[in-house]
Amino acid sequence: MDKIDRMRAFALVAKHASFTTAAKRLGKSARLVSKYVADLEDALGVQLLNRTTRSVSLTDAGATYLAMCEPLLEGFDELEETVRNEQRSLRGVIRISAPTGFGSVRLAPSLAAFAAQHPEVDIDLRLSDQRVSIIEEGLDLAVRIGPMRDSSLKVRQLGPMPLIVSAAPAYLERAGTPAHPNALPTHDCILDGNMTDPTIWRFNVDGAPVAIHLTGRLRANAPAATARLAIAGAGIARCPAYSVAEALQSGALIELFPEYRVAPYTVAALFPQNRRLTRRVRALIHHLANDEDISTAGS
Repeated sequence: MDKIDRMRAFALVAKHASFTTAAKRLGKSARLVSKYVADLEDALGVQLLNRTTRSVSLTDAGATYLAMCEPLLEGFDELEETVRNEQRSLRGVIRISAPTGFGSVRLAPSLAAFAAQHPEVDIDLRLSDQRVSIIEEGLDLAVRIGPMRDSSLKVRQLGPMPLIVSAAPAYLERAGTPAHPNALPTHDCILDGNMTDPTIWRFNVDGAPVAIHLTGRLRANAPAATARLAIAGAGIARCPAYSVAEALQSGALIELFPEYRVAPYTVAALFPQNRRLTRRVRALIHHLANDEDISTAGS
């Protein structure tokens, strides 16, 4: 039995806390996977997993071994890809997480272009407006917008993403056009539940940051919905530029306070620090960074 097979079985059991799930991923029986892990423990002379009838968990030694063996397994996989003529063509699956709106509007067309260039690459795009764990979900990378709060991930910036404050002409005719951000608390404001603090909108006034505290009867947890509410005349919204670009161009929305915009958010690709990226993932990140619909997403 190959040591790589033992390590791979152990890593999958540890990741999923289940011999059954690991066996399904490997296409083997749970009994054989259990034997792989037991043989690995015998060879090392340590217990890697705590087993009960209901749960599987890592021992301290198991946690240490897992942290060291995962990069080796990833390196081995990349070596096999290279040997299989990887230098001539990219192949394999890329699993990506992205926000629902941006993923649908801007990222999906870019991924389609990449897939057309590399017909042996499979793309698994998973859209969610909730932040998911790249490692726990088995993802290769995530595309995110906004402050990058997870210090355990590497970040490759792809482009800027301004936040645009706007309203429909019908709303402005009815409620009046505010001349300054200070007037916002007297207006109906549509809040984005994805923001760290939806009730505080920040502006750059005369070179200094200004925080405007406001309330709103309407709240949504997706930029597309916030934009649609604004287009319908429900109030003033603050949205990522990509979600209102067409409405601003057509006149369905009018930008307010463009001279007071804060520094834009960042569109970025994130991936684990300790993971050696495969060539296909590196190629995709390079593609996204050079795609104007992504790298100039705020235009």
